[in-house]
Amino acid sequence: MPDLLEILFGWFSSVDPNALILACSAIGAGLAMIAGIGPGIGQGFAAGKAAEAMGKNPEHGGRPATLVMLLGAAVAETSGIFSLVVAIIMLFANPLLTKGGIVLVLAASALGAGFAMIAGIGPGIGQGYAAGKAAEAVGKRPKLQSQVVRTMLLGQAVAQTTGIYALIIALLLLFVSL
Repeated sequence: MPDLLEILFGWFSSVDPNALILACSAIGAGLAMIAGIGPGIGQGFAAGKAAEAMGKNPEHGGRPATLVMLLGAAVAETSGIFSLVVAIIMLFANPLLTKGGIVLVLAASALGAGFAMIAGIGPGIGQGYAAGKAAEAVGKRPKLQSQVVRTMLLGQAVAQTTGIYALIIALLLLFVSL
């Protein structure tokens, strides 16, 4: 009975190389979009905290808290947007199809790019949490809105670093010859 590696490599040699790269790219694009979970959770938390702030201080804290929540939620969406860009590149402008090299490595690069983008879950949740707490703080003390927003944006920028790292790795896997 032939071993598994012989069967696998025999199969790879019989499959159209572009079809294998496209199939792995489609899976990679789907994996990349898993990162959308983070912004969804984070933005939901931020919206909940803004609604809570509105309920506790409707006359003075509601509107500023809503504005802070919208700004923070927009920043929290960036990791989802990064993942969407990587998925669209893999689906519609796939640079791996025109590269020479070992097809198995190119197909693994497509999968790796998708897996890398899953790291966007963390920044999305963290940035949404920062937005929610900022909305809560502004709801309690509307006069401190500008200071709270500055602090929130700084914290969100730091929280985004892992999402940027993931984007860089995904783009390297797609565009740099291995």
